[in-house]
Amino acid sequence: MFAKILLLLIFFSVMIGVGFYSRSKAGNVTDYVLGGRQVGPWITAFAYGTSYFSSVVFVGYAGQFGWKYGLSSTWIGLGNAFIGSLLAWLILGRRTRVMTQKLDSRTMPDFFGKRFQSKALQIAGSAIAFVFLVPYTASIYNGLSRLFGMAFDIPYSVCLLAMAVLTGVYVIVGGYMATALNDFIQGIIMLFGITAVILAVLNGHGGFQHAIHELSLISADDVAVPALQGSQGLLASFFGPDPVNLLGVIILTSLGTWGLPQMVHKFYAIRDEKAVQTGTIVSTFFAVIVAGGCYFLGGFGRLFDCPEIYKADGSIAYDSIVPKMLSTLPDILIGIVIVLVLSASMSTLSSLVLTSSSTLTLDFLKETVVKDMSEKTQLIVMRVLVAFFIILSVVIALNPPTFIAQLMGISWGALAGAFLAPFLYGLYFKKVSTASVWVSYIAGVGITVSNMFLHFIKSPINAGAAAMIAGLIIVPIVSLLTPSPDKAFVDDVFSCYDQTVTVHKSHSLEEG
Repeated sequence: MFAKILLLLIFFSVMIGVGFYSRSKAGNVTDYVLGGRQVGPWITAFAYGTSYFSSVVFVGYAGQFGWKYGLSSTWIGLGNAFIGSLLAWLILGRRTRVMTQKLDSRTMPDFFGKRFQSKALQIAGSAIAFVFLVPYTASIYNGLSRLFGMAFDIPYSVCLLAMAVLTGVYVIVGGYMATALNDFIQGIIMLFGITAVILAVLNGHGGFQHAIHELSLISADDVAVPALQGSQGLLASFFGPDPVNLLGVIILTSLGTWGLPQMVHKFYAIRDEKAVQTGTIVSTFFAVIVAGGCYFLGGFGRLFDCPEIYKADGSIAYDSIVPKMLSTLPDILIGIVIVLVLSASMSTLSSLVLTSSSTLTLDFLKETVVKDMSEKTQLIVMRVLVAFFIILSVVIALNPPTFIAQLMGISWGALAGAFLAPFLYGLYFKKVSTASVWVSYIAGVGITVSNMFLHFIKSPINAGAAAMIAGLIIVPIVSLLTPSPDKAFVDDVFSCYDQTVTVHKSHSLEEG
């Protein structure tokens, strides 16, 4: 217990120290929200990765999908690495950085408002972000509570409040730069922590080969495909017992990041185009280790089948699977795991509340209620809203309405369903119309919310994936059928991609 508490005290001290160190770098709105657009590639890459992977992934998703799909759940982690990280950086990174600077855009709703010349789009986008980022924030606390319950004899509410206060302090004081620096430190902890945990868990089951053998002997008796129920060996197979639903999870958790405000925001802040190239490599490596490792670890969840992971009605408490796996580790490793998941959770939480407060201040309040809001007032309001969002998420987390994966699936589905298509097409195609963005907003939120009540798609994960795919189809079709944007304006915006560079030669090497 002493080792666990000591690790936590050191961790919390460093986080708070970084917050106050970054205070001088948060003196105006651009610095507070974007770090002055001068954040380096390694810090940006780690900030992207740590915002991507939180306790929701480590506890909720790894436990649930590892149980359902066995070792094939590792495909989710690899999808996160190569689609959610590598392709996201290659396709979105440079263009986002260049065009958002051209438009002087600081948030995703602000981008929609300026790119498509519509204040109404900006305000509506802010409202969507506000509503659907909150349940995601609450789900982070929920996942963390499971590990604290396993490691410490401390009430969940006390742990929740302590984490909320500490996160609030360094975000309020230091803004984006404090968040990014802490993300870098937390990312290093996550890399070493997940590697140590995987080795320890496998070692506890006789090594990798013996653990695979044990997993292959378990029957897949609860899969969605009736013909495969009761089959042995599927949980240790290449595609697992349910490849179709596995694909839906890969799409949501990988492609979904392309439309999440708190993820795309990282590209706004990176220093320059060269930094984007370095960040692409670093971010992909980070995701392979952390995401791949989390889902690989979760794939062995059925080796820990015991009464503690079942609810009173006989259903499986997916959120308790990973904590049960980790409870068998030595105390010092449990302490490392707590710091690992705290790192993942606090980095994501800080990114979410900063995104929520900035978009509500800049895109909603400043555009509707207080249009002449000064720079100083904007900073004060954003800091107040950071505290407000943390308090609101704590209230929800004290009595969460459903389990982790559902909360995250609803949040990601609505946000990415509404934002992904217009953002992606807006970076590449000149003829995307304002009407198509409105249709994407309606489709993304409509599919996700209606499915919560009507359940026409059984899994909220698959509903979120469907919302994203629908947007990618709808936006170009509606753009063809509705009035095109102003050609002169769009040509000027896209001119940022085609800057002319003049090179002066000091001598000639041409052949005579």
